Amino acid sequence: MDLTVYHLKTCDTCRKAIKALKAAGHELTLIDVRADGVSADALDTLIGSVGFEALLNTRSTTWRGLDDSDKSDVDASKAISLMGQHPTLIKRPVITDGDKITVGWKADAQSVWGA
Repeated sequence: MDLTVYHLKTCDTCRKAIKALKAAGHELTLIDVRADGVSADALDTLIGSVGFEALLNTRSTTWRGLDDSDKSDVDASKAISLMGQHPTLIKRPVITDGDKITVGWKADAQSVWGA
């Protein structure tokens, strides 16, 4: 099965997920959120499926470094804008086959992809 993985090459969790997905026999298209960026259309699609709350990493160093005005009254369009400007605000890895989307690499995501 072909999967698209939005990841960060310096993220240990992302590296573990990619290794496990390859071992499970998946063909991967890797998109490094920092190096490659994520289009507003792709973010819109992801948010439409999982919600911006699931995709926006409010525990990241990047989030803590934002102005309070950026962190208040966040809605879907503001989240898309923030994640477009600061791609490390995207929780990782985001894995999709075009139908299903998972965010993170906990047991639930691992079971979805058979890894």
